[in-house]
Amino acid sequence: MTRSKTESIANPVAEARRYVQNAKELLEEKARLDVETQAYQDRKYIRMAGNTLWNGVLLILDATFQLENKKGRLSIYDYRNVVGQRDKKLLDMINRGYDTMHLAMGYDGNQSKVTCLDGLKLANDIIDRCEVMLTKAA
Repeated sequence: MTRSKTESIANPVAEARRYVQNAKELLEEKARLDVETQAYQDRKYIRMAGNTLWNGVLLILDATFQLENKKGRLSIYDYRNVVGQRDKKLLDMINRGYDTMHLAMGYDGNQSKVTCLDGLKLANDIIDRCEVMLTKAA
């Protein structure tokens, strides 16, 4: 997701929600939930869903806090520093989201339905909180 510094997204909230919807569809349609074990069967699609969720979160954070990558990618520490100065509850959500969406789902492909549902919920919670911040700023 590389954008020029002058390019912005017209409706970042809607775009972030589209990422969440895409991740949900990946889990529902491709990851194959085993109802008996409550575990998804295909790690490839869990990883894709986790990375999609995390990219949606980064998109909304970039828009909310007007973050730009001046020298390459921003690290999680950059996001934590900026968000932590303004909203500690959002920072907590981001830390949990990073662990769930990016690490557990995106890297590990954690097959637990509970973990995946938690990732979806956290992404929506972060987007909701950022939407309020964007509305207040407008």
